[in-house]
Amino acid sequence: MILGHQKQQQFLKKSAELDKISHAYLFHGPGKLGKKTIALEFIKLLNCQNDFRPCGTCRSCQDIQKNVSPDLTIIEPDGAEIKINQIKKLQQNLSLCSYQAKFKAAIINKAECMNQEAQNCFLKTLEEPSGKTVLILITEHSEALLPTILSRVEKIKFSLLPISKIENYLQEKRVEAAEEIALISEGRPRVALELSAHPELLVRQKQKMKELERLISGNIAFRFQYAKTMAQAPQELPEILDIWNRCFRNALLAKLEVKGFSSTNFKNYSVIRLKNILKTLQSIKNLLANTNVNPRLALEMLMIEL
Repeated sequence: MILGHQKQQQFLKKSAELDKISHAYLFHGPGKLGKKTIALEFIKLLNCQNDFRPCGTCRSCQDIQKNVSPDLTIIEPDGAEIKINQIKKLQQNLSLCSYQAKFKAAIINKAECMNQEAQNCFLKTLEEPSGKTVLILITEHSEALLPTILSRVEKIKFSLLPISKIENYLQEKRVEAAEEIALISEGRPRVALELSAHPELLVRQKQKMKELERLISGNIAFRFQYAKTMAQAPQELPEILDIWNRCFRNALLAKLEVKGFSSTNFKNYSVIRLKNILKTLQSIKNLLANTNVNPRLALEMLMIEL
C-alpha cells in the first residue's frame, strides 16, 4: 500500500509508457515517506511481463518484491557508511547480462552515507551507463552527495503528506487513535503505518514524550543524570532523538499557528528557542551517526539547550 505521492508515481509511470526512462534517479525528501517502496514498484513496473502493469504475480514482480531477483541490487549502509567495495560489487553485477528482467536495476538506500571513495567510484557508473540499466538513489540529505553526481541524475522530490490525509486514511481503516497517530507521524506514512500496526510502539512514544516533559521541568543536575543514563544505551538514542525531534517540531509548528498542530508543553518556548533546539538535535543525530563523538557529552549539549 502506497499512501500519497500520486504525482511522483504518475510521472514515473508516464516515463515508462513513453519510453523516456532516465539512466539514474534521485528520490529525495524526509525519511519514512515510502520512497523505497515507490522505487521497488517502479522497477516492477519496468520489468513486469504484463507491460507496465505491475501485476505482482509474474515471476519478475515476485522476485523483485522478495528481493531475490538476480537483476536487482539493493545497497544499504554497512554500519554508518556505504563503502567502495559495495559500489564495486554493484558495478560487477551491472556488467552482467540480465537474467530475466528487461532492465538491470539498483537501489542505493540512504545514498548520503556513501563515503568519498564510494561516491567517486559510483560517479564512473553514472558517466558510463551500460545498456538497459536503471539506478535509483534514495536520500534524506541530497546536499551530502557530490555535485557531479547530482548533475547526472533526474531528481524527484518527495514531501511530507498533510496530517489530515493520513488521519482520514487511518479512520477509513478503523484504526484506533487515528488522530493521535497522524499527528505523531508528522506526515510520514510509514511512521503512521508502523504505529497503527504495532500499538506497543505508540505506548513507547508516549512514554518517551512523558520523559521529555519531566526533563524540561527539571533542573540541570537532573538532566545531566538522564543524559548519563541515555548514553549507556546508545542503540536506543536514534529512536529517542527522533521522538524528541517530532515533539519540538510539532511545538514549533503550533507556535507558528500551522493548522492541525497544537502543543501545551512548550508554551513558554519562543520560536527562536525551538529552532535552536531542533538544530542541536539534528547536529547531535549527525554526530552520533557519522563520528565517534562521546554520546554523553553530545547529550549534555542538548540538556543545556532544553
